[in-house]
Amino acid sequence: MNTPRTHVLLDLDGTISDSSPGIGRSLVHAFTTCGYDAPDDERIRSMIGPPFEITFPKLGIHIDDIEKVIGVYRERYDDIGLFENEMYDGVTDMLESLRSDGHTISLATAKPQGTAIRIIEHFGLSEFFARKVGATDEIGPGRRTKGEVITHALSLLGVSPHDRIALDHVIMVGDRDHDVEGAHLNAIDCIGVSWGFGSFDELNSAGALTVAHHPREVAGAVATAYRSDPT
Repeated sequence: MNTPRTHVLLDLDGTISDSSPGIGRSLVHAFTTCGYDAPDDERIRSMIGPPFEITFPKLGIHIDDIEKVIGVYRERYDDIGLFENEMYDGVTDMLESLRSDGHTISLATAKPQGTAIRIIEHFGLSEFFARKVGATDEIGPGRRTKGEVITHALSLLGVSPHDRIALDHVIMVGDRDHDVEGAHLNAIDCIGVSWGFGSFDELNSAGALTVAHHPREVAGAVATAYRSDPT
């Protein structure tokens, strides 16, 4: 079933930019301020991507403290941390190639939407994105998971969840298993990228359609990766 893609949804952290310095320093600040041991580099990497309310309990944060730790984290991150961030080499060329190929590009990140937009503007990339969709700020009802973010992005793009043909034209690109899983929950495929915070094994095990190892490979993968399930 050779269905050419027309819409590409892109993750932010670990796909467009290496945000680990600012996230890491802000997490250390939040954990220690709230009386918890500072996370090491491995634990920090594990927290980048999914909502913190999912990862914090796995790292010993008491459920009653989650909102407080997130609040302290955001105080530093929103002021300083989001700019302790570096765009990966080749990302601008990747975006240019996708646009030249006629794709509509949208941002789909589990990072809070307002923060994500500030980062995209900081890197001068706003012109590439038809839609910039992120998570809502508060824990609870709203967009928090990658699946919920993708659902909202598809809605803004006018892609019906019941239109199999329209969904076949959309693909997600991201670096973590939750990008793949969120795409599958919305009945679209996902191309994994190995230069971010996940790994080839993580992405492959989650069911990524293929894994790109450099931004220059993404446009070609989008052009050639058709639906994995022909039914």
